[in-house]
Amino acid sequence: MKFKIKILDKDYEVEIKEEKDGVKIKIDKEEFFFKEKAKTEKKPSFSQKRESEENEILAPIPGIISEIFVKEGDLVKKNQKLLTLSAMKMENEILSPREGKIKKIFVKKDQSVKQNEILILLE
Repeated sequence: MKFKIKILDKDYEVEIKEEKDGVKIKIDKEEFFFKEKAKTEKKPSFSQKRESEENEILAPIPGIISEIFVKEGDLVKKNQKLLTLSAMKMENEILSPREGKIKKIFVKKDQSVKQNEILILLE
């Protein structure tokens, strides 16, 4: 496909050509090639948990644990505040997804965590 366009009072000749693994675009005498990305399988995000992770509470984003409100052995209710994760100058409350008992706490106050790192394990 060939056509002319005008941008800021300047005329350009444009040619777009599909190729087997991408698209070639020629503007005047300069050529650009855009290669089609290979389709990859979507990786699960922190909200998509495998069955074996149903009791794990993960860090939704990287940050620093600024406060822990529970201890191992505590019984917690759904939506109870478990800890605070500081990230990008914001305080993020991590809440319990369900009722349960705190089996293990993997983090300490002022500890840095990565996204999807296990913070707490419920029984």
